[in-house]
Amino acid sequence: MPDALHTGPRALITLLWVAWALYWLISAWGVKAVQRRESLGSRLAHVLPLIVAGVLLGWSRMPWAFLTQRLWPRSWEAYWMGVALLAASIAFAVWARVHLGRNWSGTVTVKQDHELIRSGPYALVRHPIYTGLLGAVLGTAIASGTVRAALAFVIITIALVRKLRTEETFMRETFPGEYQRYSAQVPALIPFTKPRRSAPH
Repeated sequence: MPDALHTGPRALITLLWVAWALYWLISAWGVKAVQRRESLGSRLAHVLPLIVAGVLLGWSRMPWAFLTQRLWPRSWEAYWMGVALLAASIAFAVWARVHLGRNWSGTVTVKQDHELIRSGPYALVRHPIYTGLLGAVLGTAIASGTVRAALAFVIITIALVRKLRTEETFMRETFPGEYQRYSAQVPALIPFTKPRRSAPH
């Protein structure tokens, strides 16, 4: 089997990511006006790592040979397992985006007439879009089986956890008491796990 992120197999993974990106761009229209937004420095602190991780995942040639080394042998089993996780995770993120409706934003913001959504995927995790994105990246890394893909997953996880914490600070200030109770009942990222006993205040 060729490298799982080259030729035909790579095209399928690229198609799934492009379809997600196009939906994200289209769905950005018509959201609520912003009342409060994170600072530019705060945004860059998670956007720049995401760009680096995107290059690691998508760039076909790496300047350092160790990045292209394999973590496990090439196999169709690993490839299709990764693609299945990628597709399911993208679907989960899209479900969350649809459910969030006009409250969505690509940056950490508080919208005018912001609502605290706790139903649908938000009853499973507090940040289902991030859960879906991390699952999609993990699926891509499994299909790739390379050091660079695994490194990209680690970088994206760190960046999204940082963004998540900033977002939760905004939510606790916008919905005092209510968001703390929600945090105590619903895990942040991994469905069907217990949330941390001491939700941040």
